[in-house]
Amino acid sequence: MEGDGKLEAQIGALLNVEKQMRQAGDVASTRKAATDILQLCFEARAWKTLNEQIVLLSKRRGQLKQAVQAMVQQAMQYIDQTPDLDTKIELIKTLNSVSAGKIYVEIERARLIKKLAKIKEEQQLIGEAADLMQEVAVETFGAMAKTEKIAFILEQVRLCLDHKDYVRAQILSRKINPRVFEADPSKEKKKAKEGENVVEEPAADIPSLPELKQIYYQLMIRYYSHSNDYLEICRCYKAIYEIPSVKEDPAQWIPVLRKICWYLVLSPHDSMQSSLHNSTLEDKNLSEIPHFRLLLKQLITMEVIQWTALWNTFKDEFENEKNMPGGTLGDKAAEDLKLRVIEHNILVVSKYYSRITLKRLAVLLCLDIQEVEKHLSEMVVSKALVAKIDRPMGIVCFQPPKDSNDILNSWASNLEKLLDLVEKSCHQIHKETMVHKAALKA
Repeated sequence: MEGDGKLEAQIGALLNVEKQMRQAGDVASTRKAATDILQLCFEARAWKTLNEQIVLLSKRRGQLKQAVQAMVQQAMQYIDQTPDLDTKIELIKTLNSVSAGKIYVEIERARLIKKLAKIKEEQQLIGEAADLMQEVAVETFGAMAKTEKIAFILEQVRLCLDHKDYVRAQILSRKINPRVFEADPSKEKKKAKEGENVVEEPAADIPSLPELKQIYYQLMIRYYSHSNDYLEICRCYKAIYEIPSVKEDPAQWIPVLRKICWYLVLSPHDSMQSSLHNSTLEDKNLSEIPHFRLLLKQLITMEVIQWTALWNTFKDEFENEKNMPGGTLGDKAAEDLKLRVIEHNILVVSKYYSRITLKRLAVLLCLDIQEVEKHLSEMVVSKALVAKIDRPMGIVCFQPPKDSNDILNSWASNLEKLLDLVEKSCHQIHKETMVHKAALKA
């Protein structure tokens, strides 16, 4: 009781000093008096009094911004030294309420909410943690370091993914432009001009830009895996593969390159997939994993692939992926791989045949007629192929329909070629005749 009375007397004396300095407009002395009060409460381990004094000092009439900022920053140092979790949460909530709506302590508030969200996550309250993090829009903070902003948004995305809130995760991920990871931080450090906000140094636990790039793409892989968007997953792995620290270490780039190959093969055929396919085949590092070079070569060569032979060759590698970094390729990956092989085979047939019977096509694809019709229809709907099925005749036509102008142009072109050939033939006959006559005269 005697100790409590002594503390109250000391706080009372300092409050009077703080009042006089505040009214006199002495910034340094007001800040010193406010921080000394908090220090006294901390040394006495009077956590309840500390919370009360923070609220009291922040609400005093005409309180200076610098004093509130100094108080919040000092009290934040005490968070990790609290005796128990309840005291810690109470202190964070007090500081959060004091800093709410104040631009000059917005960075401190963001860091406080991040700490509180981490505690909620440890208590398995993922939903509450995600909602807490979404209260803060760090992209509007001018004084916050770029890396800290990115790290904060990535934490928001991660919690949304953990909470299975994929729509909000996508909205938050769009706040980060992937080009920001390509910037050179050494060139960006400029001296702040007069009147501009001074950008604060990021917190000690914030990763570097290349590390943030890797975290960003790993989170995007999690997001795209939800919808089995294989091409986007492949592009994410490609971006991770290009990180210098990954490319220098074979233990890191070999699993990533394997994933790139698998997801390329699993992606539906289009111009983007074809471009990535060709660029990956040109990669010299692919010689380290020749099995995968063969896989990519097979799916780019215009020849019909036998599914059973392909599956028997690559089944072990496919099942081994679950033991590699990044985990399995997905629940539907084996089915989708078979589907891609069928689509590849149909494209090969369409290149070499203009018309083919359904029975013959079914034999080439090792499928029954109903399945062939189903896959053909899906490819036509997705505009990967132009085809028409004549069911009564049982014939598939792969030629695109021509209008009257195209037919006329084609006829004119063919006629021109024919006349050209006739002219060349006549010239050759005339030449041979002249040579023969000359030989007779001789």
